[in-house]
Amino acid sequence: MSTPHRPRPPFHFPRARGHAQRAGMVDDSPLLALSNVRVMADEACILDLPALTIPAGESAAILGANGSGKSTLVKLIARQLYPAWGADVRIFGQDSWNVFDLRKLLGIVSSTMQLDFDAEPPLEVLDCVVSGFFASRGLWAHQSYTQDMVDVSVAALGDVGAQHLIGRSMASLSTGEARRVLIARALAHRPRALLLDEPCAGLDPAARHHFLDMLRGVARSGVALLLITHHIEEILPEIDRIVMLRGGRLDRDGAKADLLTGDSLTRLFGLPMTVTERHGWYQADIHP
Repeated sequence: MSTPHRPRPPFHFPRARGHAQRAGMVDDSPLLALSNVRVMADEACILDLPALTIPAGESAAILGANGSGKSTLVKLIARQLYPAWGADVRIFGQDSWNVFDLRKLLGIVSSTMQLDFDAEPPLEVLDCVVSGFFASRGLWAHQSYTQDMVDVSVAALGDVGAQHLIGRSMASLSTGEARRVLIARALAHRPRALLLDEPCAGLDPAARHHFLDMLRGVARSGVALLLITHHIEEILPEIDRIVMLRGGRLDRDGAKADLLTGDSLTRLFGLPMTVTERHGWYQADIHP
């Protein structure tokens, strides 16, 4: 993209009331409301959630071991997977969504998504962010982008500390740099919430520290975070609610201080664990 990149004021992420009002929804509709959800694979039930509600504006972490149903839940929310008949899955109050409209309200970032943007042909950083307005990988001749889209994308990159990466290809970036670009791509829509699926996978300790610090800024701006992880060390102090999945079922659901305990994590992961807390961050250690 041969577009001049003018300096812009800092990019602020409001609570995106306008999106909800334009879509004709009630502004306080829950971010996620599930009932009677069963997902089958090879005649086995891999996710069974009779009820789960996450209010709008609330940040929460979905915590569980590998195989607990976390990835299935992400695919369900992202409309990549559909439950058995009789289930009710509502996102911001609606059970039917145009995927393009959904992405404007709910940004999605995952470590696996990054692989799509590293592939050939090479994709430039700013093109990656602007193409998010079209839910596509890169910009195509039939897509008419505006200068406002470019300006907003440049500002979003600046807000996550990645504006200096403009001009580079996605494949040339470090894992942490590419993850920041994908966050900017999601935030350019000014969504009401971000779904973060194992966002720190592949990051070294320093990159993870800086990435989580950047996410804290996003959370403080009013964008709700739905964090999917199996590492309690990644759960931000701004996240107060924990939903624990085990064996494809809801194990526990409640306040972080009540659930991030040695007993709860021992039950969840099947290993004796102790938990320490410092300044809102939690650390788990396995007993020898």
